[in-house]
Amino acid sequence: MDADYTAWIGRQEQQHDIVAPGPLDRLAATLDRDDPPCAPGDAAPPLAHWILFLPQARHSTLGADGHPARGGFLPPVHHLPRRMWAGGRLRFHAPLRVGAALTRTSTIAEVTRREGASGELVFVTVRHELREDGQDAVLLGEEHDIVYRSADTPAVKAAPAAPPPGTWQRTLSPDAVMLFRYSALTFNGHRIHYDRDYVTREEGYPGLIVHGPLTATLLLDLVRRQMPQTVVTAFSFRALSPLFDGQPVTLHGTAPDAEGRIALWATNPEGGLAMKAEARIG
Repeated sequence: MDADYTAWIGRQEQQHDIVAPGPLDRLAATLDRDDPPCAPGDAAPPLAHWILFLPQARHSTLGADGHPARGGFLPPVHHLPRRMWAGGRLRFHAPLRVGAALTRTSTIAEVTRREGASGELVFVTVRHELREDGQDAVLLGEEHDIVYRSADTPAVKAAPAAPPPGTWQRTLSPDAVMLFRYSALTFNGHRIHYDRDYVTREEGYPGLIVHGPLTATLLLDLVRRQMPQTVVTAFSFRALSPLFDGQPVTLHGTAPDAEGRIALWATNPEGGLAMKAEARIG
C-alpha cells in the first residue's frame, strides 16, 4: 500500500483527568497488592497513568475487534487491521498525586513503515506529556509505540531466547479475571483480552492475550516489591512475544547496577522471552 501518513506527524490532542483514589485502589487489587487505601496527596505508583485519560468512543463507533474505528487522532491504517502496543519509553520527573487535575498533551511524533519477516508493519510513535493543570512543568514524559500488522500475519511465532534467570523472580498465572479487571480499569474494549471465541477463531491465538501494559506494570511492580521505598525515574519496555491467560509467567529482575539501572524481563512457560524492560531508580 502507498498510503502516506506524513500529514499525521505533529498532530496533537489534549485530554484532562483527575487522579482519583478509587481506580488506584482497584489497580492495586488487580496486581494482588496489600496496599492501604489511597489518600489525597499520595503519590500514584509508576505506570498508574495508564488508567487515566481513558478512551470515550461511543459503542456504535467500535470496530469488530472492539477497538475504536480508525481515523481521528491516530492515522487510519486501514490495510493493517491488527493493532497492538509494541513498547515505550518513559521519564518520571515528579509524582502524580491523588486529587491532582492533570492535562495530557499527545503528539504523533513518528510514523514508519517496515518490512518484517511476517510482512508489512506500520509503527506509530505517540509522545505524551502530563502536567498539572495550569503548570508548565512536565510531570511525566512518554513515547508510546503502536504497531499495525496484517490479519494474515501468523498469530504466534517462536519467542526469542531469554537471559538466565534473574536475581529477582516472581511467577504468576494471569487468568481471565485479571485480564477482565485490567481491561475494565483501562476501558479497553479490545476483544483479544476477554472474548475467547473471538481471539481463537478470528485472530488464531490459543487463548486470551495478556495486555502488554499489564505485563509492563507487573515488571515494574516487581521492583516495587523488592525495593518498596525506591523512586523510579525512567522505564522502557519492548513486547517481543504474546503471553496467554492461565499460563505461568515468570517476572525476572536484577539488582540495580552502579548507575541505578535494573534489567527486567518476562518469560513464558517454555522460558521464551515475552517482554524485556529496564527501570532506572533515583
